[in-house]
Amino acid sequence: MNFLKAEWKNLALFNYEVDAEILEKYVPVGTEIDIWNNKCYVSLVGFMFKNTKVLGIKVPFHIDFEEVNLRFYVKRFENGEWKRGVVFIKEIVPKKAITFIANNLYQEHYETQKMRHEIIESKKSNSFIYQWKNEENWNTIQVETKKDSVEILVDSEAEFITEHYFGYTKIDQNITFEYEVRHPRWEQYEVLKYNIDIDFKKTYGNDFEFLQNANPVSVFLTKGSKISVRNKRKLESEFVLEEEYN
Repeated sequence: MNFLKAEWKNLALFNYEVDAEILEKYVPVGTEIDIWNNKCYVSLVGFMFKNTKVLGIKVPFHIDFEEVNLRFYVKRFENGEWKRGVVFIKEIVPKKAITFIANNLYQEHYETQKMRHEIIESKKSNSFIYQWKNEENWNTIQVETKKDSVEILVDSEAEFITEHYFGYTKIDQNITFEYEVRHPRWEQYEVLKYNIDIDFKKTYGNDFEFLQNANPVSVFLTKGSKISVRNKRKLESEFVLEEEYN
């Protein structure tokens, strides 16, 4: 059964190179940090949820909404192959019910904030803006792109950032939750310029305050697609103990 079906649209991805040691305490058991070209990444991602269904049901006023998350990349070796996934430091949404369901059912790290978004279209470009509010201050990420999408190249940095099909949640030192995210290969829009105005310490805590003075090594805007989240299971010390959704 699919736990979640939706469309993820217009994903703005700001990618930072970081010291892997910063992330070690967040790495779920049974996984290891995924490296690309000797670089360890965290990504700040803003996007839209559209046509959202939870267990096949559209919940009124919770169908279309924004999300901004901070994530990093891991991999897990199983059945002779590597499974590539993401771990979320925090996911911000504007709906309390989404936060409640995700934190209680999936033990994720959601937080509810006031949010807004805007798409500004011109003849030659589009601008995508995502904002969320900490107390009295608005945080903003903005990307301006060309209007036509292009394929994401094989073995490119953009492919590494976007082609992860599992989510991993660290429950404690011994237990990890794993779930699968299914979607087709995405296309991207060429980024012309971007803007970041964020209080990283207030949003993500002391461990990530250093990003306040860091510049992203890359910025992407992907078109997105329909997605489904399924096959949640619990892992402990490299062994699957139980499977909750099939």
